[in-house]
Amino acid sequence: MNDMPVSMLFGILLLMLILSAFFSGSETSLMTLNRYRLRHLVKLKHPGAIKAQALLQRPDRLLGLILLGNNFVNTFAASVTTIIAIRLFPNVESNIAIAAGILTIVMLVCSEVTPKTFAALKPELLAFPAAWIFVPLLKIFYPLVWLVNLFVNKILEMAKIDVNKNNQDTLSTDELKAIIAEAESIMPHRYQKMLMGILDLESATVEDIMTPRNEIVGIDLELPLEDIINQIKTSPHTRLPVYKKTVDRIIGFLHLRKVLILINQEDFDKQMIISLLSKPVFIPDTTPVHSQMLKFKTEKIRIGLVVDEYGDVQGLVTMDDLLQEIVGEIITEDTTVRVQSDGSYLVDANITVRELNRFMQWDLPTEGPKTLNGLIIEFMETIPEAGTSIKLHGYPLEIIKGDDKAVKLVKFLPKP
Repeated sequence: MNDMPVSMLFGILLLMLILSAFFSGSETSLMTLNRYRLRHLVKLKHPGAIKAQALLQRPDRLLGLILLGNNFVNTFAASVTTIIAIRLFPNVESNIAIAAGILTIVMLVCSEVTPKTFAALKPELLAFPAAWIFVPLLKIFYPLVWLVNLFVNKILEMAKIDVNKNNQDTLSTDELKAIIAEAESIMPHRYQKMLMGILDLESATVEDIMTPRNEIVGIDLELPLEDIINQIKTSPHTRLPVYKKTVDRIIGFLHLRKVLILINQEDFDKQMIISLLSKPVFIPDTTPVHSQMLKFKTEKIRIGLVVDEYGDVQGLVTMDDLLQEIVGEIITEDTTVRVQSDGSYLVDANITVRELNRFMQWDLPTEGPKTLNGLIIEFMETIPEAGTSIKLHGYPLEIIKGDDKAVKLVKFLPKP
């Protein structure tokens, strides 16, 4: 090499800088590839993606190959630079130190920062072509790579890290929710809410979505027949529970479509109503929503009463309630949360905490009370009067309406 012309030495140095940039950029590009997009491209039979995924199955071997190549070309470049410095400046005492300093700056800019920044911004543009080069290189230099990895793996084993275990990238539920929340540019808001609802099914129970006991609409057989007929004719529901005096004494469920064709007969009476009833279904309040949805489907039922551990009726749940947990309100317009001109929100206190969290992207606790009214009462340990202002788990609000039994309307103030 001492007999080579200086021009050829500069050519070799330039080649080493290019190779160093290639190794540095390809390392970053392969390691920053979106694994989920990569799997999608593999399914589409993308050749570069297939090779890149094969390399990433054993990142220890890939990194061993890249770093072997990178260290070799960097060391070779330093040797060439030393020879050039001696040839050009033989009488300068610090010629090698100056050349090393210049080479460090050039390599840092041209062979490290620039290619790695480019690779981080456009990983696929460099990763897929590089994969075509690394696959045969790995076969050629496999013995050397294996030897290096042998020592590396032993060190990692001492740290109790198993490099042979291929840990597939997985997302937690919270991470997946964060991805969906940030997908506003490619997904309508209503679809975001639906996906959030699906993810919440695992943690939701029927108690979270049931119609509470005090809001159950049913037929009391102790009432006069005329009142019962009027209720059947004007009911907005297709199925109603039928009971005597109290919902705890339920007899069954009545499908109004069956009774409406008989209601105008002269011999229509309460006994005819009883003959049309289906058997009541009782659901423990801790039943997961997804389990109950499957049970409704397999048993071909659409309504049931929610009971606690003592067998007392706590509420009512229908198939529509379960579906609304995913798709949102099916028929009526959602007016439980209204945005005000000053940036505040008027919220119906009967809204469930889970629904409010999903709508507002908040993290109010859901382990205790199921409604906003219950959460406020638990927080304050009393039923607050209208005009009371509090900071509920970090969210400032003002009680707008309420009575002696419950909070009715709340105004959430913009955070300062």
